[in-house]
Amino acid sequence: MFKIQEIREIIKLVDSSSIDEFVYEVDGAKVKLKKNNIVVTETVAPKKEVVAPVVQQSAPAEAPVAAPAKVEEAPTAAAPAINDPSLHKIVSPMVGTFYQSPNPDSPAYVKAGDKVGNETIVCIVEAMKLFNEIEAEVQGEIVEVLVKDGELVEYGQPLFLVKAQ
Repeated sequence: MFKIQEIREIIKLVDSSSIDEFVYEVDGAKVKLKKNNIVVTETVAPKKEVVAPVVQQSAPAEAPVAAPAKVEEAPTAAAPAINDPSLHKIVSPMVGTFYQSPNPDSPAYVKAGDKVGNETIVCIVEAMKLFNEIEAEVQGEIVEVLVKDGELVEYGQPLFLVKAQ
């Protein structure tokens, strides 16, 4: 099932983009948004397979769209750790800007080696001038921070690797 906050974020992001239709299915739950008809539906089916998000764009936007900011690639040495099945990934629940601390003068919420609980705040993702605190949702130890402070992150992008306890 989707959380209402997740659905609201998706609606805001689709509304501010040039996308006319957005469909997302995961674990039998489906969200479908259409801009022109303003339709929002959520269906839960007994299916067990996970389907990747589908984004369809019917016509080019009337206003010019700014080119996306250049995103630096992570070093290839970190790739094996990301694929380690024994590590839990804390992923970004939205597209936005990653911040390690509540303000530039404060220390990072967490760093490698820190212990976290289910409700421990690990970072902030800013989306559309809203600062969203991201919780660990797992108990364990931070193994690696995968994103640099101020970096743009995508929906579902791994932010931290945690050795779950």
